[in-house]
Amino acid sequence: MRPWILLFIAGLLEVVWATGMKYTAGFTKLWPTLGTFAAMIASFLLLARAMQSLPLGVSYSVWVGIGAVGSVLTGVLLLHERLSAAQVVCLMLIGIGVAGLKHSTPASPPPAVRPAQSP
Repeated sequence: MRPWILLFIAGLLEVVWATGMKYTAGFTKLWPTLGTFAAMIASFLLLARAMQSLPLGVSYSVWVGIGAVGSVLTGVLLLHERLSAAQVVCLMLIGIGVAGLKHSTPASPPPAVRPAQSP
């Protein structure tokens, strides 16, 4: 369960840094830029940690899904962006996909990665 918690937090931090970029004014404002980079680094570190126990494709897909849905919801709630009915349905499908990947993937250590053999 721990890798899934780390992955969820990594996804939430992706929402933070994606939202933070909106406030950096092209990375010209110091504090929003520093906060964005801090969230970015933390998000990547937690994603990498989760990938030690979860498959690559599942980890990345769930991380992106959480970030995508969370960023849209943040845009709606904080920035007063609008959503169409079709967009809501699509976001629900992403959420269903993320939940499906979570419930169909056991957390287990991946096989050891071996370096390529030289000819």
